[in-house]
Amino acid sequence: MKDVCISKFVLFSITALVSFGLTNADCGYKACHETKPDMINVHLVPHTHDDVGWLKTVDQYFYGGNNSIQHAGVQYILDSVIPQLRDDPNKRFIYVEIAFFYRWWRQQTKEMQDTVKMLVNEGRLEFINGGWCMNDEASTHYNAIIDQMTLGFQFLNDTFGECGRPRVAWHIDPFGHSKEQAALFALMSFDGFFFARLDYDDKKHREDGKRMEEMWQGSTSLGGTTDLFYGALYHHYDAPEGFCFDLSCHDNPIQDDPNLFDMNVDQKVKDFHKFAVAQASRFRTNHIIMTMGSDFQYENANEWYKNLDKLIKYVNEKEEESNIHALYSTPSCYVDALNKAGIKWTTKSDDFFPYASSPHSFWTGYFTSRPAIKGYVRETNNFLQVCKQHDVFLGPQRKNKDAESETLKEAMGVAQHHDAVSGTEKQHVADDYAKRLAIGIEKCQNLVGESLSGMMSKDNTTMPPQTQFCHYLNISVCASTEKQQSFTVTAYNPLGRSTNAYIRVPVNSQQYTITDANGKSVPTQTMEVTAETKRIRGNHGSATHELLFPVSIPALGYATYMVKAVSRSSLLVKSNDIRMLDNYQYTPRQPTNADTTIKNEFIRLDFDGTTGLLKTMTDLVSGQALPVSNSLYWYNSSCGNDRLSDQPSGAYIFRPNKSDPFPLFDKTVQMQVVQGDLVQEVHQQFTPWASQVIRVFKGQRHAEFEWTVGPIPFKDGLGKEIISRFDTDLASNKTFYTDSNGRQMMQRVRDHRDTWNYNNTEPVAGNYYPVNSRMFIKDPKLQLTVLNDRSQGGSSMKDGSLELMLHRRMFYDDRFGVGEPLNETGQYGDGLIVRGKQYVFVAPPADSVKLHRDLGERLYMAPSVSFSASVADWSKKFNMKLTALKRELPGNIHLLTLEHWENNNIALLRLEHQYEKDEDPDMSKPVTVSLKDLFVPFEVDSVQEVNLGANQYIQNVKRLHWDTVDGPSNTDVKVQPLNDNLDVELQPFQIRTFKMYIKHR
Repeated sequence: MKDVCISKFVLFSITALVSFGLTNADCGYKACHETKPDMINVHLVPHTHDDVGWLKTVDQYFYGGNNSIQHAGVQYILDSVIPQLRDDPNKRFIYVEIAFFYRWWRQQTKEMQDTVKMLVNEGRLEFINGGWCMNDEASTHYNAIIDQMTLGFQFLNDTFGECGRPRVAWHIDPFGHSKEQAALFALMSFDGFFFARLDYDDKKHREDGKRMEEMWQGSTSLGGTTDLFYGALYHHYDAPEGFCFDLSCHDNPIQDDPNLFDMNVDQKVKDFHKFAVAQASRFRTNHIIMTMGSDFQYENANEWYKNLDKLIKYVNEKEEESNIHALYSTPSCYVDALNKAGIKWTTKSDDFFPYASSPHSFWTGYFTSRPAIKGYVRETNNFLQVCKQHDVFLGPQRKNKDAESETLKEAMGVAQHHDAVSGTEKQHVADDYAKRLAIGIEKCQNLVGESLSGMMSKDNTTMPPQTQFCHYLNISVCASTEKQQSFTVTAYNPLGRSTNAYIRVPVNSQQYTITDANGKSVPTQTMEVTAETKRIRGNHGSATHELLFPVSIPALGYATYMVKAVSRSSLLVKSNDIRMLDNYQYTPRQPTNADTTIKNEFIRLDFDGTTGLLKTMTDLVSGQALPVSNSLYWYNSSCGNDRLSDQPSGAYIFRPNKSDPFPLFDKTVQMQVVQGDLVQEVHQQFTPWASQVIRVFKGQRHAEFEWTVGPIPFKDGLGKEIISRFDTDLASNKTFYTDSNGRQMMQRVRDHRDTWNYNNTEPVAGNYYPVNSRMFIKDPKLQLTVLNDRSQGGSSMKDGSLELMLHRRMFYDDRFGVGEPLNETGQYGDGLIVRGKQYVFVAPPADSVKLHRDLGERLYMAPSVSFSASVADWSKKFNMKLTALKRELPGNIHLLTLEHWENNNIALLRLEHQYEKDEDPDMSKPVTVSLKDLFVPFEVDSVQEVNLGANQYIQNVKRLHWDTVDGPSNTDVKVQPLNDNLDVELQPFQIRTFKMYIKHR
């Protein structure tokens, strides 16, 4: 065995050589078996697809527990495969889900670990994809995708070095594929990308035109560095019919003993030849790939390999006659063979959404399914970034063993799985995902609290009271503020620039004074807790009022505010008083024909005096008004009993009974208005279970739409899919725009696909797309932009209209495996209540880019708010404001990652240019950031640039080159050495990743 895998605890200079540098091991492309140049080479890829939770929890799947639901045990798969690989150098196996492999690895003896390292070094066991999970591509944010992939890469690199680095991405089960995902994979140094699910009609056209394999142009802004070869698998990700040799299969084994009955070798070879020829006729080279395996297969690897050995033997015995050669292979070896084929490949620049498996089965429901878990995952991603930053700040000062970030990293890694955040898992599995996140959050809260305490202390001895976090501020529940007459509020800003925000906390008094870090009074506004919020929270809180106030927080820093309840008579000024119309009572609004207006210095919203609905939005900056009507509607879910199809709506599938949704109100909505100095609100009650609060905050150019939906009624037996729709007179010409994983924007055209003539058999579902962070429609004069707080499905079903799906509840399983209807019953058993937000603005298109880029960053990296009891002389004892940056980052640069790496003297840094090429005349320009003397808690001694996944030094990245019909695809990465000032130049949309060697001050 070649000694190439060195412990991460060895000196860095040695580790760098092995982990990121060169190795003499026969792994990667050097481990590929020879092929025959004049034959059809069938690359047989033994594999298992192991869902990191779906019908069972991740740990049940690992152990093989709860087999009454599904027989599956990942530990037994690895236990069974390794001896087969060890005993035969010819065999190959690929493994993907590191969340499982990590669990298995920790339980092995050193002898077994050494055996596995040998197998990896010799290319017999190859890691493909390499993330903590195989993430969803519709419901995931690019930040979370990068994090979960990096987590898997880090384990592989630390454990196996260069031979553990995956070379090919493998997303064989996600339900559609995004352009941003392809770009990220390219930036992670992958040479290829394979998937199985694409639209049935798209697949037919691709097979007919031999375009199942192409070059995917991942980003117009970044060019060839994000070009990625991709392949759509021919037979899903299963073995061909008749060739599944697993415990879960029913195909006959290859019977080759002439002394026994039922010998079938000739027939098996004949069937294999037939399938191989049919597949090869759809592809351009003399190489084809066959996946030999499926979900949770290879618990008895001997059964598989014994039959595959026979298959290869007997197929190759007739290869001169059949011109077909079979071999053990891997996706990497297959990509290498295609790369050497001398083909000019066609290209693709759009994406693979939406995915339909048949004319009436569009997988667009999961864009919204389980909206609560989707919101929780997005919120947790926000806090994980906060936690990782504080992990770096603390460094060697960490004392509390329960203060750590790894638990939340792993929980978030699992939550990105394509049956997790997607909402397509069983209910008990969704509960398990949420539980894991909650446990990780608690440990991160300990870490952040410890870090903030250290930053606050002026003498490193006197510490502030314990930091408290409140999880239910959105329903006005927080013991730290409800039960105290005085308390502190600390807001931490994870952005590289200072930010302003509003904080809203539940209280039990009506008047408060608040002072900031400079001892200055802060304006406040106090409002009664609404009846709707009281209905939702039940007996979980007792606050009578909500206290609202603005905060200003430094870049990568915190600000503390002192809050104290006072009597009305003690106030010297009454400027904080508010006026309340209708006294917060939900009473039907009488048609007075008098419109209602709420506004600030930037935006004005007018509401119809008869219906109570939004009527007009005016951008006061440009002086342009747009007629906008907004309301809630519902689609009736198909139960699969119509004349066209028996396909019902379900966790995966969105299929409404008719194209026009039903309004959730009868002519008028109940309405009330709150007017104050800081915020003006319109409360709308559509039904007893659906409401909305529209807010305009002082100083903000957007309006906030807070929706509350649930419990969705079920006694009528009708499945319901709730949408929020905006109708305008914009001449959008069938065109609308949605984000790709929260990053680049995709142009969508109703009833159209870029790569084939589209016949829309489902007029609504076929026009739905994933909306991860924003969506807009526009004409030459104005643009309506809506940003959301979680992944949702959205569309523009008519010109000038934009809709987002908020919540779903139905009573039939859609028959795609989950085995239960999407019927979330919530805490009280009568149905799940979900509350979320949309952020809406109207502006000229030229202004809108900067507005949505800036707002999008501030929403997904929102301030983290914590509380503590007040003590006397707080400002004398503790720092009330602190920043970890000596200078702010430029307005177009985002601090994407700052996290602890390997040891306390190394941190991982990612800087991202947020603007696409030519997107904005000013913000799309290249920009330079100096890392020299940038951070306060530590100094940067040196840096080494790595790829996006942080598993390869940038100078060692050598991706395969491809020739395309558009010319050679330049996949080379430009190495940009840093000068003594550690100046980092970023081109539009570029992300650069660095290992920083630091010294804490």
